[in-house]
Amino acid sequence: WQQEHATGTVVERDLATTNLPHITDEWVQAVHSHPASLTAEQKQVLQISDALVEELIQADTIVIGAPMYNFAIPAPLKAWIDQVVRVGKTVLFGAAGPEGILKGKKVYVVTSRGGAFRPGTPTERFDYQEPYLRHILAFIGLTDVTFIHAENQKPGAQAEIARTAAIAQIRELASHGSSSM
Repeated sequence: WQQEHATGTVVERDLATTNLPHITDEWVQAVHSHPASLTAEQKQVLQISDALVEELIQADTIVIGAPMYNFAIPAPLKAWIDQVVRVGKTVLFGAAGPEGILKGKKVYVVTSRGGAFRPGTPTERFDYQEPYLRHILAFIGLTDVTFIHAENQKPGAQAEIARTAAIAQIRELASHGSSSM
């Protein structure tokens, strides 16, 4: 992507090396308090969340790398999601229910999976990764989502074939994708 979009800016957030805090009672209290009444401690509790939300607001394109663990997403990605799904910041609640704020952005989710979970297969029902990510991203307004799955990543010949196909799809999308990722 960077080769194809030399003037674009990339912000990388490596969740494997970033220890994001889990949601606490203090965090919930701070999120549901009026911003003008936040204490110094509450502002500190929300500091990471505020930074992560700001990254999403500023992004034109979002790329998420998500290995499948036990048919779902890894804990660090769930911690990130918990930090960015914020009332008044990424979702509003009105008379019609929730409305995501982060509209008009493109999202690519690149996954690696030990097995194959394609629609129409007997294992499709075990895929809690893509349906959950589609739902939670749409909840905050991110509905233009493309999934790229590198399936069958257990050791063996199928892994290399699937990985090569996923990389080719990524290259194709990067060469024709958005100007800011």
